[in-house]
Amino acid sequence: MDIVYTLWLRSIKRYIRSKSRIVGSLGMPVFFLLALGFGLNAVVRIPGGAGEDYIQFIVPGIVAMSVLFTSVFSGIQIIWDKQFGFLKETLVAPVSRLEIMLGQTVGGATTAVIQGAIILVISLFIGLSIPGVAGFAIAFFFMALIGICFAAFGIAIASKMEDMHGFQLIMNFVVFPIFGLSGALFPIESLPEWVVPLTLVDPLTYGVEGIRYGLMGTSPIHPLVSAAVLGVCTLAMIVIGALLFRKASI
Repeated sequence: MDIVYTLWLRSIKRYIRSKSRIVGSLGMPVFFLLALGFGLNAVVRIPGGAGEDYIQFIVPGIVAMSVLFTSVFSGIQIIWDKQFGFLKETLVAPVSRLEIMLGQTVGGATTAVIQGAIILVISLFIGLSIPGVAGFAIAFFFMALIGICFAAFGIAIASKMEDMHGFQLIMNFVVFPIFGLSGALFPIESLPEWVVPLTLVDPLTYGVEGIRYGLMGTSPIHPLVSAAVLGVCTLAMIVIGALLFRKASI
């Protein structure tokens, strides 16, 4: 497991040393949080919300969005390492490709959770009610699952690609529908009937609702169901990512 720790540490150091990356990754989530939160707060009413406002409602969705984008785009590191020869040097070492893939996945997921935690802290200053310790623990648990699931997904796609620009275009094409159908911005109960099945097959939906339960104490999907579904999706992504990474050519 030394290689897993080494690659994880490499990802963390690269993240901490890149201040522009940290600030840049906060741009879109903070914009959504402020523009939608304050802009629609007086307009949107949450069905059965028992007095909760729209800012409270979208914070879990914006946190999940930050984790999603940061984790899935961490896969670009695989392409970067291919082009600069680092991946070849890693693969000739006496370690399994599974360990290399896990190290990259855990590193990407950790940076994504840190990014989500920063958004969560910002949210506390603009109106999010402070949940108890258990609520924070539940939220971070689901943030970690989202991070691992989509970091593995990003690595799986990156394993079959050589071009960073192509990877970014494909990820944008895939990630925005995943985010849009997750119920992050609008209640699932308010969606048209034909959209609800699409929402329920989206793994991010269960991450958003899990975080929402942790921060707000309520969710239309039971947290155990959310944890089970997202956990299965995470395991599936790890397996798929490991299989594709094992066949990756350098």
